[in-house]
Amino acid sequence: MSFHLVNMQTWERREFYEHFINEVVCTYSTTVNIDITSLNNVRLYPAMIWLLTKTVNQMPEFRTALTNEGVGIYDEMHPAYTIFNKDNKNFSGIWTKFDPDYSAFLRAYESDTAQYASSVKYAPKPDRPANSFDISMVPWFTFTSFNINVFDDGKYLLPIFTLGKYFENGGKRLIPLAIQVHHAACDGYHVGKFVEKLQTLTDEFGA
Repeated sequence: MSFHLVNMQTWERREFYEHFINEVVCTYSTTVNIDITSLNNVRLYPAMIWLLTKTVNQMPEFRTALTNEGVGIYDEMHPAYTIFNKDNKNFSGIWTKFDPDYSAFLRAYESDTAQYASSVKYAPKPDRPANSFDISMVPWFTFTSFNINVFDDGKYLLPIFTLGKYFENGGKRLIPLAIQVHHAACDGYHVGKFVEKLQTLTDEFGA
């Protein structure tokens, strides 16, 4: 893992960052529908986790974090995600190392989920890396909006993604995706580019 501190003297985003981290501390969320028609023949959750992570790793705005060292950008991110315990109807948060090869990632995902599926702990897998971000899924209902309220000091910059129940519309299969970001790291333009890249990767993945 490498974390590259930004040079605040030359960083083109400095003025925007300082405004939204100090003056008007601001996070925002939006919900979009991703066309997953091409994913009909694959396991949806691990595929979406992998696709989200691959997209995050293509965009530095989604790898920007504020640490004790300062603000910087991770060179690579790994997914941390929720799994559901069917017996006690609760969930655990675990993580899996990202691999650009989906088959290798899927094997690691299946190993992790098999090991921790029956856990009653909130975070049963140790050593979650700092360069990880959160994904969850609520497959019991679809939604048009979903907002997560993070009650911290307003300096958590990494994105949070929430997937809902997919639905059919006009012959397509769509899944709602809520994207929560910090305005200090991401503008609406960057979210728009993220959605565009994610849709392209999803289409290519299922081709």
